[in-house]
Amino acid sequence: MNSSQLEKNKTGLRGNCPVKLLQYKSATQQGHHSRSAAGYIKKTIFCMLFIAGNMLIADAQDKADTAILAEVKVSARSNPKVKEYLKEVSGAGIYAGKKTELINLQKIDANKATNQARQIFNRVPGVHVWESDASGIQTGISVRGLNPNRTSEFNARQNGYDISADALGYPESYYTPQSEGVERIEIVRGAASLQYGSQFGGLLNYIMKRPADKPFELLTRQTAGSYGLFNSFNSIGGTSNNVEYYAFFHHKQGDSWRQNAAFKVNSGYAHVGYAFSTRLKIAAEYTKMNYTTQQPGGLTDVQYAADPRQSLRQRNWFEADWNIFAVTADYKFSEKTRLNMRNFLFSGSRGSVGDLSPSNRVDTLGNRDIQFDNYVNFGSETRLLHDYTLGKQVSTILAGFRYYSGETHRRQGLGNKSYDADFTFNNPTALEGSDFKFPSQNIAFFAENIFRIDSQFRIIPGIRYEYIQTKSDGYYNQFGTQVQDDKSNGRSFVIMGLGLSYYTTKTTELYANFSQGYRAINFNDLRIVNPSQKVDPNLQDARGYNADIGFRGNIKNIINFDIGAYYLLYNNRIGDIRVVDSLFNIYQYRTNVADARSIGAETYIEADIWQWLHPGSKTMLSIFSSFAYTDARYKSSKIAGIENNKVELAPAVIFRGGISFKNKYYSGSLQYAYTGEQFSDATNAKTSPTGIIGIVHAYGVMDFSNRINYKKFALEFGITNLLNETYFTRRATSYPGPGILTAEARSFYMGLEVKL
Repeated sequence: MNSSQLEKNKTGLRGNCPVKLLQYKSATQQGHHSRSAAGYIKKTIFCMLFIAGNMLIADAQDKADTAILAEVKVSARSNPKVKEYLKEVSGAGIYAGKKTELINLQKIDANKATNQARQIFNRVPGVHVWESDASGIQTGISVRGLNPNRTSEFNARQNGYDISADALGYPESYYTPQSEGVERIEIVRGAASLQYGSQFGGLLNYIMKRPADKPFELLTRQTAGSYGLFNSFNSIGGTSNNVEYYAFFHHKQGDSWRQNAAFKVNSGYAHVGYAFSTRLKIAAEYTKMNYTTQQPGGLTDVQYAADPRQSLRQRNWFEADWNIFAVTADYKFSEKTRLNMRNFLFSGSRGSVGDLSPSNRVDTLGNRDIQFDNYVNFGSETRLLHDYTLGKQVSTILAGFRYYSGETHRRQGLGNKSYDADFTFNNPTALEGSDFKFPSQNIAFFAENIFRIDSQFRIIPGIRYEYIQTKSDGYYNQFGTQVQDDKSNGRSFVIMGLGLSYYTTKTTELYANFSQGYRAINFNDLRIVNPSQKVDPNLQDARGYNADIGFRGNIKNIINFDIGAYYLLYNNRIGDIRVVDSLFNIYQYRTNVADARSIGAETYIEADIWQWLHPGSKTMLSIFSSFAYTDARYKSSKIAGIENNKVELAPAVIFRGGISFKNKYYSGSLQYAYTGEQFSDATNAKTSPTGIIGIVHAYGVMDFSNRINYKKFALEFGITNLLNETYFTRRATSYPGPGILTAEARSFYMGLEVKL
């Protein structure tokens, strides 16, 4: 190939493919949604093949002009901590000047069989955990006074691509990666809004395990526990020449401490990567999850006080099916310039069937209510990282583009009167509740830059432009009359941010950040027929910002710490208020309650006592403390009696502390977790007859986890809720309630691991 041909190919790589994609998108914007999404998928696949072809041609030319040396592998012994911080540049992201956490799941002692969130996130200050079932299928967490419901305030991702139901219309995660297959979890607070979407919570990214550095490795883990828990995790993986692979199959089933509660889940994950050269690597991944759970329903305060284990619902069920396909490409133009492409296609569903009436009403054993969603969405994200010299320092710029297209089909109607998990509508062509399609589209451009002023000081400005279009097309029934309700809402906006970083030593850093946030309303929540909940049809998007400042680092590999403060402004916050109608029915009304602000402190410190007494030892004996204080209040409101109220679901104090020991053969930890009192709605009502509104009382839980290693074998065992505390973490307005959802009592688990 001559130089002119090579330059022609490079020009095509830079310009033609993206231009064709944008032209195609513009031409199909006015067309049918599914046709546009399918067409865009085809164009994107073509684009990736086109880019890969050009990259291979460029590599071939480079190889023709360059002497090829034998591969040299350089390795170094490392002993990462349970909790670390993301580097200034990690993967295809910039994290300098941001509050970040990195959880090494391979270093943590926890009940991974049930994805025990309060143990997994124990060293991340301020993480508020909802505990809705015994399985750990769905993780509900939040920070800084935000709503923990299915982690919807975070941008939840797996290996950098979305895993929620619908990133715009319904950003709730019914799927949580099985902890035994996760290598680490990356968390970035609100400053992630510039690179990962304009949410207020930040980024939650599960990084799956990587293939072993040998041709074949087999790992099997079998865990049994209280109340019929059985968990089986089996994986294979390896690397041979330019090919790497990793896959697992997971099965879990069991009951709950409460009556009328059971679960069965199957999940799997497969990754195949191929390195075409030292520059180009392409990987394909597939994630599958399917589960069915029986849900015991909620309780009133009186019922909870009488017997927190009881259940008054036998016919409530839930199921979900998740399928995520992803193709990623990484190309290194040079040591200074790297390209990353992520493309994913998601198809899934969730369904619930049962009696939605409050628990102070007897189940009449009539027709059950069914809500069923189908999701199809597609996303493509391209990032370019480039290092350049400015003055005497090397600075780094990140520029990216994201396209997202999704559609949710939500139906609500009556089902049969049986007790089993039957999600069949009685009248599928004329539903008694509603039938809606919610298409959405998002286009975003973003950029951030690390200006390295000197060896210590960095300035990191960033900007993001977003275009969002959400629609609704369907009908709902009101007093027996079918009402057509079609809406369309397109808007665009720009958010900006600025980060600062100053290294006081090589291992300690002062950081500060200000980043704007924006949250679009969830159109598909607008039309749900639920006697315990109503939604304002005139909901508006929320705007605001996150600001934080802190000091973090490591001192002599003995003390690991992060001490900071934050301010979160959440204008036009969507929340719940207590309403009593003319028939004296009490329900939750979801509306733009008011402008809200959260101010607080987040501190984490861990000291390795053994390392202090015996420097360089491989044994560890550490004590850690994770503490957060939050004062979250409504500033002003058009609704009487709301101003200066505490924001709902925002405990003032969250504390976790514990002690961990580890050597070659044994590791163990004892942890205590405390969550302070909180209200369940914006009116700060203390109680209600139905149990859906009121105080969530403070509670403290202790957990004990252990692991014994011997050659290729490991034995894990532990006790969750060691002191057998009776408590609850939430009051549900709908599934899996409504009412108080009692948390799990003391339980035991034991597992055997074999690695070959």
